[in-house]
Amino acid sequence: MGRITLEQAAAWCGGQINPKYKDITFFGANNDTRNLNSGELFVALQGARDGHDFIPAAFEKGAAAVLCTKCDGDYPAIVVKDTRIALGDIARQERQRLGVKVVGITGSVGKSTTKEMVAAVLSSTYAVSKTPVNHNNDIGMPMAILAMPEDTQIAVLEMGMNHFGEIAYLSGIAKPDVAIIVNIGTMHIEHLGSMEGILQAKLEILEGMSERGGIILNGDDPLLWNLHKSIPGVTYFGTSNTHSEVLGQNIVQNNDKLQFEVSWKNHSFSIELPLEGEHYVPDALAAVAVGLHYGVSAENIQKVLSVFQNMDGRQEIFKAGEYTIIKDCYNAGPESMAAALAVLSGKEGRRIAVLGDMLELGVCTQAEHYKVGRIAAEKADMLFAYGPNSDRMLSGAITGGMPAAMVNAFEDRQKLVDALKQTARPGDVLLFKGSHGMHMEIALDMFLQEEK
Repeated sequence: MGRITLEQAAAWCGGQINPKYKDITFFGANNDTRNLNSGELFVALQGARDGHDFIPAAFEKGAAAVLCTKCDGDYPAIVVKDTRIALGDIARQERQRLGVKVVGITGSVGKSTTKEMVAAVLSSTYAVSKTPVNHNNDIGMPMAILAMPEDTQIAVLEMGMNHFGEIAYLSGIAKPDVAIIVNIGTMHIEHLGSMEGILQAKLEILEGMSERGGIILNGDDPLLWNLHKSIPGVTYFGTSNTHSEVLGQNIVQNNDKLQFEVSWKNHSFSIELPLEGEHYVPDALAAVAVGLHYGVSAENIQKVLSVFQNMDGRQEIFKAGEYTIIKDCYNAGPESMAAALAVLSGKEGRRIAVLGDMLELGVCTQAEHYKVGRIAAEKADMLFAYGPNSDRMLSGAITGGMPAAMVNAFEDRQKLVDALKQTARPGDVLLFKGSHGMHMEIALDMFLQEEK
């Protein structure tokens, strides 16, 4: 059953409709006919393919109506100048109509994991909706809003970006009541010029906030820790800064359990996460800070985090035959590469790092790949580097002390897999990681297929 009429949506986005279809309703929106659900609004976007070519297929899948720039037949349609902008306009008005609280999350590394932890913590007490995987841009986030159940009390929305102005646009749609900046890293420095540029782009999340919104920042981040001097109402989480209101201490990795103590005001309580790697502590502290902001009890926070499960592709550790696999293929930057290698270093067995290129680093590309090679020399026994910058990782690893015979560089995926097949032996631990565009999950699947 739909909840938004075409008449409402057209008014919200300045679109035109055939009056006989004004009472048609839709719930949710989709730009991909392959996973479109019955009753959704099909959004005809102009990309590599023209979405208008798929309008017949959308109605065959059960679309209630289409959002388009041209209507070539007699069917329910909202005709607009720009379907992307119109989608955002409709989502902005629907967010206001539902009257939900919104937690907006951005950052360079770990924002998706933080989003999942925040949603888990809040779900213990409230009806929560969240952005699905990959829905953190100007198409996905509005679609996530339009798919929120009517009874949603708090929406947890992740906001990603590559360029200036993108998070400001998303914030203007989501209107966050609480904004979290997880950290400032080097991801996307190619487009933003510097770490300070990345900071400014992330701070755009504040532009759509309500005046009384809460701002939750990482107190361990050198570019964030002193922003309270210029931005009122900041709450800090962190592990080492004395001014962090939500403080994590006594961190211990106990096999596959990550344990630490949280101090807040005059209270303290323990957290246990079924995850490996201290890099998850800031993500969890951000979730704790949001939970405390919304009055979630310490007991509920402890309970949900103790059984937390991350999304597929984010540091999945599993057995495949006689190998241990660390699958961390969703994305990569210098900071997350270092964190993943730290997890690899704690494993028993011969440790093989299979690392794809890190993208969007601009003028920092060669230097950052060299640094990752140096880190790999400390944390791994062997390095298989893949991509146009694999030679820089190779050079860094050799300079860092890894024997040349243990370092391999490839620009062909099949050759990479063939070499892995010849080299890997029972008991080895293999880390697969790289930027999303390198598709290291394909290399992993090819390797596992070869081993069957």
